[in-house]
Amino acid sequence: MKHKEYRRVVTGHDGNGVAIIESDEIASQMLERPNRPGVRLTNFWLTDKTPAEYDGPTETCTGDFILHPPKHGTVFRCVEFLPEDPEVMAKLSSEDGAAAFAEMGAGANIVQGGRHPWMHRTDSVDYGIVMNGEIWMVMDEEKDDVLLKAGDVVVQRGTNHAWANRGTEPCTIMFVLVDGVAEEGKGKGIPAR
Repeated sequence: MKHKEYRRVVTGHDGNGVAIIESDEIASQMLERPNRPGVRLTNFWLTDKTPAEYDGPTETCTGDFILHPPKHGTVFRCVEFLPEDPEVMAKLSSEDGAAAFAEMGAGANIVQGGRHPWMHRTDSVDYGIVMNGEIWMVMDEEKDDVLLKAGDVVVQRGTNHAWANRGTEPCTIMFVLVDGVAEEGKGKGIPAR
């Protein structure tokens, strides 16, 4: 099975304020790792402040590929999950997950002893849309796991979770991650940053 390439069109303005296409090319900031087999992340756009600057640089996806959005910013990305190999998964631990996430600047985001090797948590509000296939969103307790299918949406609010494609077809999820915080006293046991 092969991962998809994504055409990314970026608009802007010319010197007279006329709306133009500034960029029309294949998104090039991608991450695939041997220690997270079958998964490719593709970044489309990053912002680093709120309100976001809409007439700034044409390319924002430069530098290291980081899991979480920039402070006070957002990241728009796609994650493709090929079906997991149960034999490979049985041999993995949260230490393997920590190594994989460290490559994205997020080694500390892994949940040690979680139910899935890539169980993690980010300080963000994430909007996800399942584009194709199906995937399990694994939560702290099995009773809360949910199977998401094409067309389903999820709002992930700073919770421990992992993604597990236990099916036979690839699954693609489009995400927008928004930097977030848990307000003191309102985080339901989650410490504020």
